[in-house]
Amino acid sequence: MKSRNEISAGGVVYRRGPGGIEIIIGKASSYQRWVLPKGLVNPGESYEETAVREVEEEAGVKVRLIAPLGEPERYIYTARGVRVFKEVYYYLMEYVEGSEQDHDKEMDEVRWVPIDEALSLLAYEGARNVVRRAQAALAEQAGG
Repeated sequence: MKSRNEISAGGVVYRRGPGGIEIIIGKASSYQRWVLPKGLVNPGESYEETAVREVEEEAGVKVRLIAPLGEPERYIYTARGVRVFKEVYYYLMEYVEGSEQDHDKEMDEVRWVPIDEALSLLAYEGARNVVRRAQAALAEQAGG
């Protein structure tokens, strides 16, 4: 079987809502699962630039990059008979402006949810682990 490597970048976007910290998640149009916004790194683009661009495209919001969220998420999938070795670099990002209603066609729906709800909605354990790292970073940032 043929194989290839793919590198993407994305983010855990947060804002402080009346009920605490909320993050943005999207339901992917192609496979109808809740995911974090992410996308392929373009030639000549840094992981950080990709993450900010993809969040704006897929989630409709502008963000400020805060910090990387540790090691990349790694997984393998098969597409059209090709085994893909995927790495996704995630960043903690603070919401600046914009509306989740302005997302692109890659997402059927984008919504703000409390972190605990995101952990139950996200389809993949790797994404849930990234959100847990974001949650820990935010707790540390708040001083506890």
